[in-house]
Amino acid sequence: MSASITFDNSYGRLPERFYNRQPPTPVAQPRLVRLNRDLTVQLGIDPTWLGSEAGCQILSGNTVPDGADPLATVYAGHQFGSFNPQLGDGRALLLGEILTTADKRYDLQLKGSGPTPYSRGGDGRSPLGPVLREFLISEAMHALQIPTTRALAAVTTGESVYRPEELPGGVLTRVAASHIRVGTFQFFAAQRDTDALQRLTEYVINRHYPDARRAEHPVEALLRAVIARQASTVAAWQLIGFVHGVMNTDNMLLSGETVDYGPCAFMDTFADGAVFSSIDHGGRYAYRNQPGIARWNLTCFAQALLPVLASDQNQALALAQAAIDDFEDLFVTAYNDGARRKLGLTDRRDEDLTLFADFLGLLGREQDDFTLAFRRLADLAAPESNTTHVNELFEFSPAYADWLARWRHRCIEGPGTDLSRQRDMYVANPALIPRTHQVERVITAALDEHDLTPFHMLADALTTPRAYHQDHARYATPPQPEERVLQTFCGT
Repeated sequence: MSASITFDNSYGRLPERFYNRQPPTPVAQPRLVRLNRDLTVQLGIDPTWLGSEAGCQILSGNTVPDGADPLATVYAGHQFGSFNPQLGDGRALLLGEILTTADKRYDLQLKGSGPTPYSRGGDGRSPLGPVLREFLISEAMHALQIPTTRALAAVTTGESVYRPEELPGGVLTRVAASHIRVGTFQFFAAQRDTDALQRLTEYVINRHYPDARRAEHPVEALLRAVIARQASTVAAWQLIGFVHGVMNTDNMLLSGETVDYGPCAFMDTFADGAVFSSIDHGGRYAYRNQPGIARWNLTCFAQALLPVLASDQNQALALAQAAIDDFEDLFVTAYNDGARRKLGLTDRRDEDLTLFADFLGLLGREQDDFTLAFRRLADLAAPESNTTHVNELFEFSPAYADWLARWRHRCIEGPGTDLSRQRDMYVANPALIPRTHQVERVITAALDEHDLTPFHMLADALTTPRAYHQDHARYATPPQPEERVLQTFCGT
């Protein structure tokens, strides 16, 4: 491991119309809140050095390390269905790219690093609360094995920001396979800059989808690969009860990683129409709408690719439409496979999907907790096993009796032992998720009481979401009526 960061900044070698090159704006008194030591090691960086005063100066934007090439990237995007031809990094800077010893490339980005030409009148800063929130939720998503950007570090700045109240400032260091978005392609398509589209397409193929180079139609292969990856990611959201809240095209990464943890939430009580975002007044990004919105966003991506997809416009349209038409089958396959895993079924039968849908229907009618209901089901797969059950937190009502009998009969008919089924179900059905009321509680403690201990305790617990222990019961407990959080907010 190195007491420095070794950069290899490929995006900065693209033409300058792809970004604005600039340093971060220094802050007054940076202080490290939390360093993701495991991720630091994975990136080949010495965590002791990065957690030192010298490292904190880098993580806050006060020092630009050797080899870094800070830049704000430009992109466009459909925001709640309305197209904005120029957005861009308004409060973030790509510090540079790291190439690990395993030959994997990652972006290192500072969020809250000051104004850029894309700030649209904003100050380019972030309150500490959204920094802590993204750290918790993105790392929880990683622990849940859902593709996601990750949090390397959170720092306080010693300065205030105003939203409109006075709040302490923070900077998040975010890691991603890349931050290239559907909106990045939309920007150059709106500019009718075919040369930039071609350069960007070749860059994404080389960086993320090298197998597409060997295809008969590489750009079509790229489109299909992105569609497949996004179908899998959104299926994983649905199966865990995650509501993104702001599925704009500028928040869909070509790498397939989940990005932007502002108005998101995990459902407590199951509700197919769950909406949490304070700005989603029409429910465009409700839980049940996420697959359809993903397809809509990918259609925007396909449209942006048309000038480079084929020289003949009719052929380009046909290739794009055929690829988009495959999204539903890809999503349904990923979702159905995950549904069977949640029920502990390793062989496939048509009636399994009805069984799963009926369970969700019961959850909705009984107003039961999504996460605990599936975890309790895993307990019941082998009720005499030597594991800690969640029955003190949740138990099925008599309304589930007929369904449970059907499920047990289906399990008996299938292969595998009760213990192996339970083991697999515990993987698919975590005990811990970052429940919104608990996230808000630890943020309130950090901001109002200057106590970061609850934040660290919750962050530690969420690293092992499948391992349930009695001392984690408080993190698995749903909110009381007075604790429910009905709205979540963008970090800006």
